[in-house]
Amino acid sequence: MTTIAVLADPPRAGLVATDLAATSPLTEGEAAEWYAAILKDVFVAVDRSGGDLLVNYRPDDLLPEEHVTETASEAAVRAVAASALDDLDGVRFEPQVGSTVAARAGNTVTHLLREEDVVSAAVVEPTIPFLTRPLIDSAAMKLRRSEVVLGASTRGRVYYAGFTEPIDFSDAFADPALETLTARGGDTDFDVDFLPMQPVVETREDLLDALPVLNARVDAERPVPVHTATVVNDLGLRVERDGAEPRVVRD
Repeated sequence: MTTIAVLADPPRAGLVATDLAATSPLTEGEAAEWYAAILKDVFVAVDRSGGDLLVNYRPDDLLPEEHVTETASEAAVRAVAASALDDLDGVRFEPQVGSTVAARAGNTVTHLLREEDVVSAAVVEPTIPFLTRPLIDSAAMKLRRSEVVLGASTRGRVYYAGFTEPIDFSDAFADPALETLTARGGDTDFDVDFLPMQPVVETREDLLDALPVLNARVDAERPVPVHTATVVNDLGLRVERDGAEPRVVRD
């Protein structure tokens, strides 16, 4: 069974999904709504899988001062989880440790594998709307045969990084993270395997990839990430072509 650490920030405007707000029609507040929706869908996917959900939140002392509020970071993230899951009895909440994403991910994975003796550990960020229970369970099966399993995304990014043994996590998520993490696994003579490619959403260009998939699945009445689909519907987001160039528009 894999312990899956979801790296979560409190969904506050100007703190989360800032590249998305800067490059798309979304305001900072709407980008924070988008972030919260994907965070909920990721929680649901992990909760329904065979893995253990660890909500690895960024504590107040690691947040920029202007984003520290009267509501503690942990409380804000717990509220998101409570709104997505039926109960939180089996959910762990632990603060992140480290000054960078690589450090925080590495500290979490290394602690789980070495100090808690879990069989496998993975990290996920709330940028992947199409993370599903079958994908998570497929990763767990692959981790029985390979020390490193990566979910590939566009432009060399990753949406899932799973391990049965620690690697050297120093700058391990440097662009392109898919190649960097693969190389770090190879440096230790670990076997590396991959999950099917899925779009992550961090910028306007990513919306161009993800929105048609999401809207098509809604039209075809196929399973969708419910919270993300709701936000897309509420905001009226879709892709249309303006001449030869696709663009994100709002109804």
